[in-house]
Amino acid sequence: MRRYFAVLRRRGPAWDHGKGLREQPLWREHAVFVDGLEAEGLIRLAGPLDGSNEVLLIMRGDTPDALARRLADDPWPPQMLQTVWIRPWDLQVGDLG
Repeated sequence: MRRYFAVLRRRGPAWDHGKGLREQPLWREHAVFVDGLEAEGLIRLAGPLDGSNEVLLIMRGDTPDALARRLADDPWPPQMLQTVWIRPWDLQVGDLG
């Protein structure tokens, strides 16, 4: 059964804080990967949390483990972007379509 999950990812130790997001190594490959997850309907919303090293994703999937396996295919290795946690999210207000 597909449901929503909140996913927190954090920039890893290889992140170059002197460069912007799109200047990081393997940016294009990462962007293609994320766009693919969005096209599959897995990522519904995603973006960095202002003032932090973290990114919040709202994903749709069957289990946290299944989503973790898909995120493990990201061209950015854990040294660049680490998944901190994946938690079921119960949407109460609004609609993601």
